[in-house]
Amino acid sequence: MVDYKSAGVDIKEGYKTVNLIKEYTKKTHSPEVMNGIGSFAGMFSLNGEYKNPVLVSGTDGVGTKLDIAFKMGKYDTVGIDCVAMSVNDILCHGAKPLFFLDYIACGKLEAEVAASLVKGVSEGCIQSECALIGGETAEMPGFYDYGKYDIAGFAVGIVDKDKIIDGSTIKEGDTLIGIESSGVHSNGYSLVRKLIQNLDEEFEGKKIGEVLLTPTNIYVKVILDLISKFNIKGMAHITGGGFHENIPRMFKDDFTAVIDKNSFNIPGIFKHFIELGVKEEDMFNTFNMGIGFVLCVSLEDSNRIIKSIGDFGFKAYKIGHVERGGKGVCLK
Repeated sequence: MVDYKSAGVDIKEGYKTVNLIKEYTKKTHSPEVMNGIGSFAGMFSLNGEYKNPVLVSGTDGVGTKLDIAFKMGKYDTVGIDCVAMSVNDILCHGAKPLFFLDYIACGKLEAEVAASLVKGVSEGCIQSECALIGGETAEMPGFYDYGKYDIAGFAVGIVDKDKIIDGSTIKEGDTLIGIESSGVHSNGYSLVRKLIQNLDEEFEGKKIGEVLLTPTNIYVKVILDLISKFNIKGMAHITGGGFHENIPRMFKDDFTAVIDKNSFNIPGIFKHFIELGVKEEDMFNTFNMGIGFVLCVSLEDSNRIIKSIGDFGFKAYKIGHVERGGKGVCLK
């Protein structure tokens, strides 16, 4: 007898997964969420507080950081990463995240593992004050190896058209403020996995695998607060490509971001990578180096902004300034 289960797809395990994740999704729901998990589509009501609303969307995954989660048997933090990568991106244009949807794919569905992944997604949504309104769990035997999962998602946010932050007011002499990262975040793990072969080795009092699974900082609450109080001219989420690729993305005109490498704390994990043979130049072109988010502001606002960031529990630094001339990033 041939049936779906004999082909490698266990429908009952799928039902069990849905039941397990319902409790996590409910925790993220606001009154704007119009239906629950199990419908064909998620529904979210827009209220009338925006004069000329613009929807802003972003999508991303966790990448090969997942391989470390598999080997460590720890799945509940990478879901936070999945949310962070999208909401931090749309935040760069001043958008408030509204809702998030995830996609999980695997070769053999294990309800507890899938639920653990969604638990992390739920936590990321709570930190972002957005709703997890739907998703998809795909079991694809023979396509993904047993025990391997992939996770991705996308966020939708909203901003008034006249409040979009697009870098158009940036000028020479403006200050660049860096907000600390929580570590490696979710980029560069193909290199990390070549550098770190033994995830159980001790590093700063922990297994290095645990250090590498530290979830990405979510900057939603602090940035939305800053936008409401100060003139934030440009923002950059420091992801793949490090400083060199991401900071210039906030500029509309030909500017150079002049960065003082000694102005902020570089976490020990990045110093360890340098000790293992990675050139400093490549480090700044691959990793966040301890700065997860960058703001461009007027010099006169910079001290008050740094203090406000500190009130949210993040360290922030004046890491550089803007000069005329399109040279990307200059590290000094």
